[in-house]
Amino acid sequence: SGTDEAIFECDECRSLQCQRCEEELHQPERLRHHERTRIRPGHVPYCDSCKGANGNIMHASTPGSRQIAAVRCQVCKINLCVECQKRTHAGGNRRKHPVTVYHAGKAPEQEDDEGMDEETKRRKMTEKVVSFLLVDETEEIQVRNEEDFIKKLDCSPDQHLKVVSIFGNTGDGKSHTLNHTFFYGREVFKTSPAQESCTVGVWAAYDPVRKVVVIDTEGLLGATVNLSQRTRLLLKVLAISDLVIYRTRADRLHNDLFKFLGDASEAYLKHFTKELKATTARCGLDVPLSTLGPGVIIFHETVYTKLLGSDHPSEVPEKLIQDRFRKLSCFPEAFSSIHYKGTRTYNPPTDFSGLRRAVEQQLENNTTRSPRQPGVIYKALKALSDRFSGEIPDDQMVHSSFFPDEYFTCSSVCLSCGCGCKKSMNHAKEGVPHESKSRCRYSHQYDNRVYTCKACYERGMEVSVVPKTSASTDSPWLGLAKYAWSGYVIECPNCGVVYRSRQYWFGNQDPVNTVVRTEIEHVWPGTDGFLKDNNNAAQRLLDGMNFMAQSVSELSLGPTKAVTSWLTDQIAPAYWRPNSQILSCNKCNTPFKDNDTKHHCRACGEGFCDGCSSKTRPVPERGWGPAPVRVCDNCYENRGIQLDVAELPSDEEGGTLIARKVGEAVQNTLGAVVTAMDIPLGLVKDAARPAYWVPDHEILHCHNCRKEFSIKLSKHHCRACGQGFCDECSHDRRAVP
Repeated sequence: SGTDEAIFECDECRSLQCQRCEEELHQPERLRHHERTRIRPGHVPYCDSCKGANGNIMHASTPGSRQIAAVRCQVCKINLCVECQKRTHAGGNRRKHPVTVYHAGKAPEQEDDEGMDEETKRRKMTEKVVSFLLVDETEEIQVRNEEDFIKKLDCSPDQHLKVVSIFGNTGDGKSHTLNHTFFYGREVFKTSPAQESCTVGVWAAYDPVRKVVVIDTEGLLGATVNLSQRTRLLLKVLAISDLVIYRTRADRLHNDLFKFLGDASEAYLKHFTKELKATTARCGLDVPLSTLGPGVIIFHETVYTKLLGSDHPSEVPEKLIQDRFRKLSCFPEAFSSIHYKGTRTYNPPTDFSGLRRAVEQQLENNTTRSPRQPGVIYKALKALSDRFSGEIPDDQMVHSSFFPDEYFTCSSVCLSCGCGCKKSMNHAKEGVPHESKSRCRYSHQYDNRVYTCKACYERGMEVSVVPKTSASTDSPWLGLAKYAWSGYVIECPNCGVVYRSRQYWFGNQDPVNTVVRTEIEHVWPGTDGFLKDNNNAAQRLLDGMNFMAQSVSELSLGPTKAVTSWLTDQIAPAYWRPNSQILSCNKCNTPFKDNDTKHHCRACGEGFCDGCSSKTRPVPERGWGPAPVRVCDNCYENRGIQLDVAELPSDEEGGTLIARKVGEAVQNTLGAVVTAMDIPLGLVKDAARPAYWVPDHEILHCHNCRKEFSIKLSKHHCRACGQGFCDECSHDRRAVP
């Protein structure tokens, strides 16, 4: 409104401004982002009073609807064309208002392009660009066909284009970034200060300056019902893009940026590459769609923090980005390149010039991604939408949580099926057993089958049964004789003996098909295995031998006790104390003499005299079945208390190691017979050798003193490591459970 010559024209203020007025008018925060155009000398403005057909005043932002001003009224401070001057200033006092006549000139639309600078030409080319909805939030393409896509882009069908898309969290200014990077600040893509996201789905526009299709996407972490479908839609856009801009306004780069790009790379290689190649072959396209994935530019705007790499000038930001990917175990192998472009905004507005130069540099590079016709871009998007579409079931969606159950539940894992315990942490301290909601699977290694009586189950009871050597009503000798003749038995406390494995000469059926039900239970670390009653069959037989030995005359008592004691140590359960270590009664401390009998308590495994171990009770927890067996006085009195003693042999010891013990007993007992028959001892030893023992033919010298073995120097295997030692280096004894 002053007398100084105008230098700027502000479309949003709708006025011409000199240098001083332009600075003062745009000082408030809300007016700083107004788009101002620097005008040249002799600029002729539009008429301020021209009205459209609907009666509204037309603004300078809609060129072609208003006339060029002919005069400026110095009193009214408005510009008027010839027609408006006649209409408003022809009569009355306004006729006397002084006016300034503009020099006749051409309208801006009619100016010769040769008189424009390059920047003005580019601005003019983008004046009519508008965006359109390409794909909605339900993954439905909103253009009917290839021709409709080209028409909405407003470009030539033969024009070769590239695709630039933008990603980032909601509210980070993705649409604003595209408007200022490609369209000189014009609101081609809608922006809004509201809390709700203004970009829903995928929007596209054509940049005629750089010959690219610009795609705006819905922000991550935004409020949406179809989260998984939105993420899949973003990956489809990424797959057809030549350049991806990841916009972030976080002062420090967050992990979700790297995880998103890493997961997108994996999905591109796993799913989209194959489908894009198939589309190339199916549509007969000359341009390959998946030579390599798109390039990525991470556009990082900070306010209070330094840009990435500014603290280490010797290291380029791209190397720091790759190191961050590697630390998070994310590998963006699908992307052809990853570049970092940062800007620090001390005072608004944001400087997009660096991003603009980086984008133009990447678009000029055609070594990995070549421009293609808009029809090819549409076909690729259509193929991906047809291939990957439809609703995603809730049970297949990936739900993230800040506090997953794994933080608070037991960390134990079933050894058989690998499922985790669903109880709370440290539940074992409260006596609560492990539990899992999933069913377990059978493992031969742990033999985690549990039998229940089928007849009792049909009567509403669940009674567990185990195969064992003899029935509870049979004596040890009679039970073992029946076992040798008729096989093992399955005895139910309610129904009695319900099954014998060799009851008939032929045609014996499996118990699972007849009398028992099978359930598969979980095998938790640190818990007892699934014990079978016949673990102590050999020791029960030996008990009978001890009983018979007591009736032998005193002449043979000594040798019998020595042999019996030795045999007891060979096949005793792991929790029994060896006879050689029992020097006195564990209760009354009476020393044992040569003729005294040592008795092992079946509950605790310690040695006692006759007077301190005369009582009997069932010890089923040690695998002795329901029949009463000899126990010490302490264990008889504490019959209701679970004793804290060594565990029974494991399945492995019950198999390979027990076979070894029996083999050693047979070898030593029948040593004279074997020697006389010239049977090589090594053959017998190899037949019963555990897997971890070093074979005899590989042992050439003592593992400790390095003495070479000969016929006179015997080899002894260490029961712990399985190596071979001489007699002098293998005197020590300890339990190896």
